[in-house]
Amino acid sequence: MTQAAPLIDDARARRNVTVLVLAQAILGAQMPMIFVVAGLAGGGLAANACFATLPISLIVIGSMLSATPVSAIMQRYGRRVGFLVGTTGGAIGGAVGAYGLYTASFPLFLFGSFLTGIYMSAQGFYRFAAADTASDAFRPKAISYVLAGGLMSAIIGPQLVKVTAEAMVVPFLGTYLAVIALNVTGSTLFLFLSIPKPPVPSENAPRGRTRLELLKTPRIAVAVICAMVSYALMNLVMTSTPLAVVGCGFGPGRAADVVTAHVLAMYAPSFFTGHLIARFGSERIMGAGIAILAAAGVVALQGVELPNFFVALVLLGLGWNFGFIGATSMLTSAHEPHERGRMQGLNDLLVFGGVTVASLASGGLMNCSGGDAQTGWTSVNLAMAPFLVLAAGALIWLVLRQRREAA
Repeated sequence: MTQAAPLIDDARARRNVTVLVLAQAILGAQMPMIFVVAGLAGGGLAANACFATLPISLIVIGSMLSATPVSAIMQRYGRRVGFLVGTTGGAIGGAVGAYGLYTASFPLFLFGSFLTGIYMSAQGFYRFAAADTASDAFRPKAISYVLAGGLMSAIIGPQLVKVTAEAMVVPFLGTYLAVIALNVTGSTLFLFLSIPKPPVPSENAPRGRTRLELLKTPRIAVAVICAMVSYALMNLVMTSTPLAVVGCGFGPGRAADVVTAHVLAMYAPSFFTGHLIARFGSERIMGAGIAILAAAGVVALQGVELPNFFVALVLLGLGWNFGFIGATSMLTSAHEPHERGRMQGLNDLLVFGGVTVASLASGGLMNCSGGDAQTGWTSVNLAMAPFLVLAAGALIWLVLRQRREAA
């Protein structure tokens, strides 16, 4: 009986993974859609080109500020309620963004972007939800499979942009109406989710470590740093990519193709990343991710032809996949179940805080650090270097520390 329990847990976990993969594919399609068009739409609405990527920054800020309350809602009421809060925010954000486009109001468009961040925050918890009912052996694979659902979103999202971007008199209005439809229809998926609500802690239940104590735990600290760097650098470069592609003489369709290739590279490796983590360990996979992110920057600095954009963005996606999934897997094994809500909310607050800074910096570096798109693109990619050094240094420190403890 003792040996059969993990199999029972994994049967439920596999069902939940299926639901979350579909949610990642259908609901997740709105994120590449918005990331393709928000900067271009912002450039048309903003009085100053330096603020073109501000809508994307507002999405990330909304996600950062939503992370802790969304995590608290899930801890108290369950994952399903938290995910429905996310789709509600996504639908309302799409509606406000559409109205901002219709009225040519940049502040309204920014507010809609901020509300969209609520969905982005909730989507970030799909990976944690996949681990809730999984055995230790299945957990990294469950996380990886759920992120693999983004493979379909990488196809669906940019293709919807091509169909909807110019479908109405107001550019990109059709795209935001499609975002509303995705949230409304996709929210029904969570009716099939089977994750128990966390039990109400008793008086004698362990309280767990404080947030500061959690962050002082070496494996948690390094996991958070590597997740922050992987996600922030991916966002830094991806936010500027449509502006760089169009600014270097290619059309919005080509920009959508480059983003499609990038998002495919973000999620396609997820079919085997979990297996690689199980075999080689989180540390090695995270290290490989950091190295691949560095390679993306090197390729991007070699030129601004389409092949450079495609190769750099594919490497960027692959590096994010290894770095972020490896960090997530390490984090989920470094805290106790009763610390879940506190640690996961704190992690995403810090991760999306870093992404917020990267997103805000991206527009300034791209549009205001030189006289042309090529100079701005160079600045964006050079900015990756110090953060890659930080993540690599933290990871090396952890590995050496673990070796000393083992000896």
